[in-house]
Amino acid sequence: MCRNIKTLFNFEPPATEDEIHASALQFVRKLSGFNKPSQANEAAFERAVAEVSEAARKLLTSLHTNAPARDREIEAEKAKERSRLRFGT
Repeated sequence: MCRNIKTLFNFEPPATEDEIHASALQFVRKLSGFNKPSQANEAAFERAVAEVSEAARKLLTSLHTNAPARDREIEAEKAKERSRLRFGT
């Protein structure tokens, strides 16, 4: 499940709210073991996603680096090349 959590820091353009939420959702899914919680657990699950999203947003805005921002397209190409080398064409 967590393979969908991507590095969000130091990219140009910065991470979007959707990307932060998707990472938080994957994290809560992994912790809880639920892909989709039951009605009894839905409120707690959604609250956890919101809290993790907020914590991630705070983290991303407070981090600093001297490294140049990475380009999303270049990083995506690198990932595709790594995948091609690992799994073939």
